[in-house]
Amino acid sequence: MIITSKNNPLIKETASLKEKKGRKELGMFLVEGRKMSLECEKSDFEIECAFLSETYDGELPQTAARTVRVSEDVLRYLSDEKTPQGIVCRVRIPDTRLTPPKGRCLLLDGVADPGNVGTILRTANAAGYTQAYLTSDCADPFSPKSVRASMSGVFFTEICRGEREEILSVLKGTPVIVADMNGKNLFSYTAPEKFALVIGNEGNGVSETVRKAAADTVRIPMRKTQESLNAAVSAGIMMYFLQSSEFSE
Repeated sequence: MIITSKNNPLIKETASLKEKKGRKELGMFLVEGRKMSLECEKSDFEIECAFLSETYDGELPQTAARTVRVSEDVLRYLSDEKTPQGIVCRVRIPDTRLTPPKGRCLLLDGVADPGNVGTILRTANAAGYTQAYLTSDCADPFSPKSVRASMSGVFFTEICRGEREEILSVLKGTPVIVADMNGKNLFSYTAPEKFALVIGNEGNGVSETVRKAAADTVRIPMRKTQESLNAAVSAGIMMYFLQSSEFSE
């Protein structure tokens, strides 16, 4: 059976996951494309349903609880991409509670752009930062744009969301290092073995609440003709440099 109507209850419900309200109500998000779907399958995330277009004949996640064939028109309706790849999965958002970090981690303090959030998670996964704490005013890491930008980083980084005070409470005992233009030179700074690196809002920087909890502040030196770097670029440089010994071989 192939679903051809956009008004089908399952289709309408799934399409709502493109919006934050729908993701919050259903506790699920969308993963698109063969590569991302197969990467998701390698993680602990639960693929609740895989929607395949009529013509899709590529690999599909074997762990999907169910598989549904839909018309090309319906697949385009479910997709958030300009050029759909023939497969859209609805995946359950894990119930991750705020717990103390196991090692080096990130604190995203009001990062507002979903592309930046996703890109930071992508780099975090690559650089070995297995936990990311996101304040409640951060962009949704499970939005379609953020998931795409994460390139599977969202599947392999433990994402904990909460209010600033709650996050700082579980980080108690872990040195908080703030990225700020008025800090110490990153390239002459030696970080402790365990720490929380803070990346602030693109326009306003790190909040006063988090800044007060900082053990140190570091900056990336730049030419005077450049005022700042993109948040995701800054995060990537800092993540790698602050634990560069791990990649020295």
